[in-house]
Amino acid sequence: MTQSAQHHDNAHGHDDHGHDHEEHDDYHGTVKGYTIGFLLSVFLTAIPFWLVMAKVLPSSGVTAAVILAFAVVQIVVHMVYFLHMNTKSEGGWNMLALIFTIVIVVITLAGSLWVMHHLNVNMMPMPHEMRNMP
Repeated sequence: MTQSAQHHDNAHGHDDHGHDHEEHDDYHGTVKGYTIGFLLSVFLTAIPFWLVMAKVLPSSGVTAAVILAFAVVQIVVHMVYFLHMNTKSEGGWNMLALIFTIVIVVITLAGSLWVMHHLNVNMMPMPHEMRNMP
């Protein structure tokens, strides 16, 4: 390519860096990746189901905490294996959007719980006779 032709192409936004635009940030799943994701999802669903049905753990609070932990791990598995989210996809913007979403959800939930707790603490005590009124 002559220097004037290259200058003309670059002026119109046609960069030629020696590659044929095959370098995509998109990750497309493979059968192996989908299979691993599916098996992990089944495993992460079957274990909590078994914990509840067999009443393996001593209290319902501990069981709920373990199920919540399995749910968080399963969310990560789905994001990695099925949604193909990683730090490289879309130039990192997907991960940045996910982090922003998580921060907003945490702020909203924590603020809501904080407000409800303080409303409950600061409510006037109700006389015992009024509690059972229709």
